[in-house]
Amino acid sequence: EPQTYNQAIKHKHWQQAIQDELTAMEVNNTWTVQPLPLGKKPISCEWLFKLKLNSDGSVAKHKARLVARGFTQQYGLDFQETFSPVAKITILRVLLAVAASNHWHLAQLDVNNAFLNGTLAEEIYMQIPPGYSTSNTKTTTPLVCKLNRSIYGLKQASRSWFNKFSNTLISHGFTQSKYDYTLFTKGSKATFIAVLVYVDDIVLASPSSNMNNGAKTMLQRQFKLKDLGDLKFFLGLELLKSREGIYLCQRHYTLAILEDSGMLACKPSAVPMEANLKLHTESGTKLPNPGIYRRLIGRFLYLTISQPDICYAVHKLSQFVSNPHSDHMNAVNVLLRYLKNTAGQGILFKANFDTRLHAYVDANWGSCIDSRRSSTGFCIFLGNSLISWKAKRQKTVSHSSAEAEYRSLASVASELVWLKNLLTDFQVNTTHAAVYYDNKAAIHIASNPTFHERTKHLEIDLHFVREQVSRGMLKLFHVRKFHQLADVFTKALPRNVFLSILSKMGVDNIFLPS
Repeated sequence: EPQTYNQAIKHKHWQQAIQDELTAMEVNNTWTVQPLPLGKKPISCEWLFKLKLNSDGSVAKHKARLVARGFTQQYGLDFQETFSPVAKITILRVLLAVAASNHWHLAQLDVNNAFLNGTLAEEIYMQIPPGYSTSNTKTTTPLVCKLNRSIYGLKQASRSWFNKFSNTLISHGFTQSKYDYTLFTKGSKATFIAVLVYVDDIVLASPSSNMNNGAKTMLQRQFKLKDLGDLKFFLGLELLKSREGIYLCQRHYTLAILEDSGMLACKPSAVPMEANLKLHTESGTKLPNPGIYRRLIGRFLYLTISQPDICYAVHKLSQFVSNPHSDHMNAVNVLLRYLKNTAGQGILFKANFDTRLHAYVDANWGSCIDSRRSSTGFCIFLGNSLISWKAKRQKTVSHSSAEAEYRSLASVASELVWLKNLLTDFQVNTTHAAVYYDNKAAIHIASNPTFHERTKHLEIDLHFVREQVSRGMLKLFHVRKFHQLADVFTKALPRNVFLSILSKMGVDNIFLPS
C-alpha cells in the first residue's frame, strides 16, 4: 500500500482508484471550485490508500480515499456537534443469535462514499486536492474547494452521514431502537426486518428474502450501494451458516497476527495464560520497544469479539500497556502460541429456538497485586448461544469476597436489563433472566433488604440488583464452583478445567479435523 500520492500514481491500479474517487466527488457535487474569500483559511487534505480484502485474504479492491485534515478545524467556527453512534458488537451477536434460532435471511450492503451523502451546515473551504484539474476555471486568484458535502476527515462527517441515513429509514416506516440508535426495525412476524448500520456497512435481517430485497431497492433509490449478497464477512468477522446455526470466527485475522509476529511456526499452547501466573507492574525488565507489545494488545482486544476464551488473558495483559516489562511480553508469547493452536476458533449461534436469557457471573477478590482490586467476569446466553461476556477490574477495593461478588452481580444486572429491552426490538420477549452464582452471601444481600456493618458503605447504585430481583426481572440461583462458567473470565485456569468450560459455552473450532 502506498503511503503518499506520489507513490500511488506510479501504479495503474492506484491511478484508477484515485480517478474513481474524484469522479465520485464530482457526481455527488462534493465541492464548488472558487477563489478563496477574504478572511477565510482553507483546510488541507491528503490521499489515503488501502487494499480491501475478501474473506479468503485475496485482494477485492484498490481503495483510494481523499480525506480532509479535520484536525485543523476550529470548534464553533467550522464545526459544532460531532458525535455519531456506532453499533456495539454485542448487538451484532444478538442479531446473529436471533437470526440463527429463527432461520432468518441475512444480507449485507456497503454504501459507496457514504460520507458524501451528508450535507454541511457550516461554511468550509479546502485546498485543491493533488490530482484534481482546475484548468477549466479561468482566474488568477488562488482557487479552493468550497465543500457542499461532508467529506471524509471532517469532524462532523460521520454525524452528517448518520443523520441522513437514519432520517431516510424513518421516513420509510422504520423505527429507531431506543436501546441502540444504530438498529432500525419494521413490521412484525413474517414481514419483520431489522437494519443494523456500522458507519457505511449495513446488515439486513428478515424471515423473508423478499423483505431484504425490498429494503435494498428502497436504499438503492437513495444511495449508491454495493450489494454484497449473503452476510459472510463483516468488519473482519467471518460468518459461516449451516443447519446447526451460524458460526462466527476471525481465522484470517488470527493468522495475520501470527504472521506479523513471526509466530506461524511456533510451538502451540493449550491455554492462553499459565494457571496461577502472578503479574504486576514491575515483573521483569523494561522492554526496549514497548510499541510492539501495545500493538499486539490492541489486536488481541479486537480478537475477543469472537473468542471469549482469550478474554481474561487479554484483560490482564492490557493492564500493563503503559509500561510493559519482559514478563508481560513472555505472557503475550504464550497467548500467541495459544492462538496458533486455536486459529479459527469461535462461537456457534445455534439454530434451535430457545429465548431463555441467563447468565453466569463471578468475581476474584483482590486479584490485582498492584491495587488489590477485584476482577469481575460474566457471560450471558440467549438460549444456548453466547451473546455477551466481560472480564474487567473493579473500580474500587472491596472489603470482602461477598462485596466483590455483589459488585459483579450489579455489573451483569445492568447488562441483562439492557439486553432484555434490546430483545424486544427483535420481537423476542423474555419474562426474566436467570443468574447463576457461586457465592451465597452475595445472593443473600441481593435478595433481602438487610443492613449490616459490612455492607453499609456500598453505593446506592449497587442495590439496583435488589430492585431488579424484587421486580422479578432477575432470578438468582446458586451454582457449585465446578459448574461456574464465568470462572474463565476471572482467572487463568488449568487445561482440563479450561477446556471443559469452553465446551459448555459453545466455543468450538470447526476448522479442526473431527
